[in-house]
Amino acid sequence: MIKPNPKELINYRIRQAKETVSEVKILIENNLLKIAVNRIYYGMFYMVLALATKYNYQTSKHQQLIGWFNKNFVKTGKIDPTYGKMINDAFENRADSDYGVFVEFSAKDLSIMSNELESFIKELEKHIMNQ
Repeated sequence: MIKPNPKELINYRIRQAKETVSEVKILIENNLLKIAVNRIYYGMFYMVLALATKYNYQTSKHQQLIGWFNKNFVKTGKIDPTYGKMINDAFENRADSDYGVFVEFSAKDLSIMSNELESFIKELEKHIMNQ
């Protein structure tokens, strides 16, 4: 397997994130809300991976990646704290959805989460492209 250059990998991760927006809409339309929660988290995760690639940060652990993002971008004021809360909430919601018992999300919840995903993607893409 050929290792992609960082720019190709960043673009790939951004495409992955944007594809999840379409996936989430289909899942919500079909009332597959728990799966949509999972995809919302992964859409955000792909964007943080793109950002991490830009700054040569690597980890195989989701919580380490989120911690790196919060420490280096949210706490420093480079990215508004709202986006740190979004990824943290998405991580928790995904875990609850995947592993929790009797966990339910409403269509309204998913509408809010879906909007957050789109906002998160736009904000991180702006940061990736402008730096």
